[in-house]
Amino acid sequence: MELAERVSAHNYHPLAVVAREAEGAWVTDVDGKRYLDALAAYSALNFGHRHPVIMAAAAHQLERLTLTSRAFHNDQLGPFCAGLATLAGKDRVLPMNTGAEAVETALKLARRWGYDVKGVPENEARIVVMSGNFHGRTTTIISFSDDPVARRGFGPFTPGFDTVPYGDAAALEAAITPNTVAVLVEPVQGEAGIIIPPAGYLEAVRRLCTEHEVLFLADEIQSGLGRCGATFACDVEEVRPDVYILGKALGGGVVPVSAVVADDDIMSVITPGSHGSTFGGNPLAAAVGLAVVGLLETGEYQERARVLGEQLRERLEPLIGHGLTAVRTRGLWAGVDLDPSLMSGRQAAEGLAERGVLCKETHDQTLRFAPPLVIEASDLDLMVDRFAEVLRA
Repeated sequence: MELAERVSAHNYHPLAVVAREAEGAWVTDVDGKRYLDALAAYSALNFGHRHPVIMAAAAHQLERLTLTSRAFHNDQLGPFCAGLATLAGKDRVLPMNTGAEAVETALKLARRWGYDVKGVPENEARIVVMSGNFHGRTTTIISFSDDPVARRGFGPFTPGFDTVPYGDAAALEAAITPNTVAVLVEPVQGEAGIIIPPAGYLEAVRRLCTEHEVLFLADEIQSGLGRCGATFACDVEEVRPDVYILGKALGGGVVPVSAVVADDDIMSVITPGSHGSTFGGNPLAAAVGLAVVGLLETGEYQERARVLGEQLRERLEPLIGHGLTAVRTRGLWAGVDLDPSLMSGRQAAEGLAERGVLCKETHDQTLRFAPPLVIEASDLDLMVDRFAEVLRA
């Protein structure tokens, strides 16, 4: 830990835990202490640490072929793209690596679609985004963030974005102009603290995008792939976006894998040389991604998120008024607001770590619980019991 603090950039403020190995929902540190993982790498570990199906796919591929670039084909890319497209009910997949890359890809896709298909004048495209959003930390993405920590010292910022309040359909409708090409929205805002939009909001987004010939871009990087009790978070509201933006759990906790998924009438605007990635769609990533798709096809993990999520909600809600001011859940995902007179989110996370549970705060007074979907019901109770101990302490 001391070495990392001395030689790595201080762009994170990690807890004082040094992990050495992990399996399922449990992590062991360098001293042999075991911790229950209640964060799952911000949903990148939806299927737990070292899931045997994912590890087997990775090990098999490591022995055969890891990288070709996209200069020519590899035998894993086609099956992965076909499987993911079928899972999403779309025609085509554009594979990338990180979530931020996938968001950037979707923004480029929407702009070019706006010019080539909708007929927006060149360089006049607008994209509507939401207050409280988090889509990554590239220069373009922080240009439409309202987080001062993410923005300070990194201007000038990229133009072309209009921000409206999250969950406000009337404000969204008022912001759409003839030059609007897309609406970018998180079905559930993760970094903001598991903020769930009002019932019917996503349906209104879908209706408005259809009426005004605007693309609905759903950033499901944290919320998708089983986390919310459905394959996609939009499924919970029975809404289908034009474009899915996926990442984190798509890499199975092994390699970074992200993707933009859309139909031919949208994806066809991307042509050779207009976008790319040396590592995007590499055979190792594709093999791992295909294994993840296979796990989701069974529906087992979506059901676990639904059932265990209900258990989590039932255990957390009684803590309101006893250290918590609010609880928000969607599937196996919870944001809890701490009474500021009691402790900060950081203090709560440190208290949990001392008691063998790994969690992380966001925005000072909120904790996020996002354990792997493979967690046992008894371990979920243990997690909440330890959290209640922290609040009482």
